[in-house]
Order: sequence, then C-alpha cells, then structure tokens
Amino acid sequence: MSENLNIGIIVGSTREGRVSPQVAEWVKGIADERKDANYEIVDIKDYQLPLMGEGESEGIAKWNEKLDELDGFVFIVQEYNHSISASLKNALDLAREPWNNKAAGIVSYGSTGGARAAEHLRGILGELSVADVRAHPTLSLFVDFENYTTFKPQELHLTNINMMLDQVNAWSGALKLLRKQLVNQK
Repeated sequence: MSENLNIGIIVGSTREGRVSPQVAEWVKGIADERKDANYEIVDIKDYQLPLMGEGESEGIAKWNEKLDELDGFVFIVQEYNHSISASLKNALDLAREPWNNKAAGIVSYGSTGGARAAEHLRGILGELSVADVRAHPTLSLFVDFENYTTFKPQELHLTNINMMLDQVNAWSGALKLLRKQLVNQK
C-alpha cells in the first residue's frame, strides 16, 4: 500500500492523575520508530464529550471527524472495577460508523495487567464492527509503574508492542481496502 495508514492511539481515561498519557507516549515512541504508519495520540479528554443522551456538543462532531480520519486504533486501557473506564465507554458509544470496518490493538494495565478491561473492550469493539487483533501487551501496576504513578515499562513488552502494531497495520490495511470497496458499491 503506497499511502501510510493513520493509526490513532486512544487514551482511554479522563480522570485527574491518570497515567494513561505516559503509556500512550511510550507506545507512540515505539510506533514512530517503525515508520510504517502515521501514529497520533488521540486523547478523549480533549473532546469534552457529554454523557450520551445528555445533550449535543461540538466535541461529539469533532470526535466523530477525528475517528473518520483514522484507519485503525491502539487503545490504552486501564482497568477500573474489572472493566473499562466510563469515559472510554461513553466515547465509544458517541460514535458508530466511524468505528466500522477498522482494526484495533489493545494495550492494557492494572493489577492483573488490565486483562478484564481488555476482554470487556473486545466485546464492545465487536459490536462496533472493529476487528481487534490477538497480540495484547499487558502492563502490571506492580512491576511497570513506580509507586503506581510513574510508568517504567519492562523491556520485555517491546516485542509484544511491535507484534501488536504489526497486526494492527496488517488488518487496518486490509480493512481500508474493504471500506473503499463498500463506498464504490454505493
């Protein structure tokens, strides 16, 4: 494929004191070294999204426009009470078509590596017609964060991040062709 894919690294938390931006910057740094796609951090906090059903805002339109520009996603997901954050669920629900027929990878963290949150996210992504990839880097609050606040990832995660990005790019490229075919059929 001659033109680079556009992959959004979605920061999945909006709470004060969150560490997800540190994880997103780390993933972006690894991704940018690859030079195989255009990667950008997309922080849902920047869109000031209202709760679904509680009014319209220009943030919703801008959120949908940003998602439309992207060919695939890497979700930075922290586990809250065995699931994803309310702000991420709300952001997922405030868009529909912009998610369709795209691919996603998940980088999760928490006391169990965020595995339960990632599993919940996979079910939601399936409903939104997003193909989630198998490779799934899991980060431990106990090993990869100093005092639970400063991100210091173990070297071993580098292999999993690159494997996930390989899969996200392969699927995103294939699904981009599918989206073009579907547009041409209309």
